[in-house]
Amino acid sequence: MTESLFSAVYAERRASVAKGLPLVVALSGSTDAGNAVSQLEQYLWERCKPEEIIRFDADSLLDYRARRPLITFNEDHFTDYSPEELVLSLARDELGAPFLLLSGFEPDFRWEAFVDAVLLLVHEFEVSLTTWVQAIPMPVPHTRPIVATVSGTREDLMERSAWKPTTRLPASIVHVLEHRLHGVGEEVVGYAHLVPHYLANNEYPELLTAALDNIMAATGLLFATDEAKERAQEFRAQVDRQIAENDESREMLVNLEQRFDQYVEAHGERAPLLGDEGSMPTADQLASELERFLAERQQGPENNDGPGVQ
Repeated sequence: MTESLFSAVYAERRASVAKGLPLVVALSGSTDAGNAVSQLEQYLWERCKPEEIIRFDADSLLDYRARRPLITFNEDHFTDYSPEELVLSLARDELGAPFLLLSGFEPDFRWEAFVDAVLLLVHEFEVSLTTWVQAIPMPVPHTRPIVATVSGTREDLMERSAWKPTTRLPASIVHVLEHRLHGVGEEVVGYAHLVPHYLANNEYPELLTAALDNIMAATGLLFATDEAKERAQEFRAQVDRQIAENDESREMLVNLEQRFDQYVEAHGERAPLLGDEGSMPTADQLASELERFLAERQQGPENNDGPGVQ
């Protein structure tokens, strides 16, 4: 039974959850370009004061050898053991409106059982809409607004989708969850944000504002984004300063901007966001000099606090 996946259930709190709330899913998987999911999860736990309803059993879902929990060694003893967690919580937005939050690690094992459990919870709480976010590295410039591939059942939101490929890709648990929700007639919308590939290994603050804006559009919830926008402006200013100091870097950025603008102008037709054969250009093809220069700047002692590019 799916209840066997739970290690803790707060029955009184579970029974008091109002019906018809939206569900926000923030599960960290094997990749997290720009730290999109981890930024969102941290924001929601700090700002929205989630209260646990159900804790999933990590021992049955997590591969500890692949994702080692952290523990602190303090001179002669161990402290602060921090195992991975996966919980369903009740949270509240900036105005106190409640919503459900599924956050933590992406399960390594028992995907079908986990998805079945989430589907039952969606049915139990009569969830109005489930929404999730991810981010993928793409040849897009940081000087343009973050765009996303939008999927799911909400046609009004999918009209905003900036890139609509047909492709096979390694699935994540949120992809499978959306597929199953769609199949049983539940409302769901997913956002895969496109991150500048040369910044994908940095914490990219603009991703958090984009994710929050999209969640608000999907659910009607309200989140404060002023602090995130300030961090995004500071981060962009650092990148801009580094690029401005190198002619080759500026030229590579211009090439990315031209590709992006041509794609946007084409409005969904085949355009040079991708390569001639429909594949994503490599970093060497698009911005090798940009990446090399920024990486060198990152290694310098005067730039230890600046963004790095992989």
